[in-house]
Amino acid sequence: MINLSPSATSEIGRLQSKQQINVFFRLAIKPGGCSGWFYEMSFDQTVATSDRIFNFNGIQLVIDTNSLEYASGLTVDYSEDLMGGGFRFHNPQAIATCGCGNSFAISQ
Repeated sequence: MINLSPSATSEIGRLQSKQQINVFFRLAIKPGGCSGWFYEMSFDQTVATSDRIFNFNGIQLVIDTNSLEYASGLTVDYSEDLMGGGFRFHNPQAIATCGCGNSFAISQ
């Protein structure tokens, strides 16, 4: 299961409203980054038959099945501080994260 905090849902909705077309919020986990894996967020118009869709107060989050195995229990949050706003990822599977918070390591 994946969770979006109310502040993340609100921010994604705000960003989504700027799109000219109806889009899904896509979350992917890909190899790379300074810790081995990183989160990629985008808007997408298509959904593959193997994708999973989660609905959060009107936000349809789409994730591919490969990414889903690394996202079990993931919570996506959004917060603002003196440095600006940004999404924060709280992944119980991560054994280490880098300073930017977007890259993480998992035990193999």
